[in-house]
Amino acid sequence: MDEGAPPAGPPAVRHLRRCGGGARLPSGARRQEALLVGVAYRSTRYELRGSITDVNSMKFLLQTKFGFPAQSILVLSEDEGDRSRIPTRENMVAAMRWLVHGCRPGDSLVFHFSGHGSQKFDTSMDEVDGYDETLCPLDYEISGMISDDEVNEMIVRPLPRGVKLHAVVDACHSGSSLDLPYVCKANRNGDYHWEVRTHVKKATSGGLAICFSGCDDHQTSSDTSVFTQDIVTGAMTYCFIQAVENGPGVTYGHILLGCVQPFVNLIEISASVVPQLSSSEQFNIFQTPFIL
Repeated sequence: MDEGAPPAGPPAVRHLRRCGGGARLPSGARRQEALLVGVAYRSTRYELRGSITDVNSMKFLLQTKFGFPAQSILVLSEDEGDRSRIPTRENMVAAMRWLVHGCRPGDSLVFHFSGHGSQKFDTSMDEVDGYDETLCPLDYEISGMISDDEVNEMIVRPLPRGVKLHAVVDACHSGSSLDLPYVCKANRNGDYHWEVRTHVKKATSGGLAICFSGCDDHQTSSDTSVFTQDIVTGAMTYCFIQAVENGPGVTYGHILLGCVQPFVNLIEISASVVPQLSSSEQFNIFQTPFIL
C-alpha cells in the first residue's frame, strides 16, 4: 500500500473516499468533514431513545448552517443499512482515523458522539482520579470501550497546524473525553476561568481541538424530552444546536452559556449535569467567534 494512502477501513469509509470525502482537493481548497456517531443500544436494558435523533439533527445543522457537503459527513448508527456504518468499536476506530487522515491547514473537522460514556481504571497513570473516561460503542461488552487516551491518539494528536477539530460529546463522564489540557469553567452569569490539567501532556501537532461535552468526568447525562415535550433528545446536543442557531456572530462563550443555563434552570437535571468546554489552547471565549 502507498505509504501516503489511508488505511482501507470499513466499506463505509472507502465509499466516502470514492465520493470525495477525504479526497485530495485543489491547492488552497478548504475541506469540511464530519463523523457523527449515535448509539441507541436497542433491545438492551440501557437503550437510549435520543441518540439517533441527535446525529440526524447535527447532520442537518452542519449542512444547512455551515455548508458541509453531504458526501463528507459519515454517520454511524443502528439505523444505517450498511453494516460497516453500524457503530461497533471496529467501525468507530476506522472512522475516527479516516476523519483526520490527510488533513491540512484550513480544514474543519467535526466529531459528534451521542451514546453512553463510562470510566475504567487508568493504566497509563495520567489521570488524577485514577480513571480514564470512555465512549461505549454498540458492542463494547464484547469488543471493549474506547478510552480518552485512544480518542486523543486518533483524532487530537495528529492535527497539524491550521486544522480545527470541534467535538460534541453527549455522554456520561464526558468532560475530558478528548483528554485536552485546558478546561473552561463557567457559571450562568458568564464568569469563567481556565483550569490547567497539568498532568495532561498530550498536545496536537500544532492544530486546534475544542470539545463541548455533556457533563464533567464524575457526572452523568441522559436522554430527555424536557426541552421538546414530545421528542426525546440528548440534552447537551439539543442545547448546543439551539445555541449555535441563536444567530450570527455567536461566540464560544455564548454557546457554552447556552448549554449551561438551561441545565441550571431545570432542577430535574441541574444537580447531576454541568456541560463543559475543553481545548488544546486557552482563548477568550467571548471574543472568539464560533466558526466551522
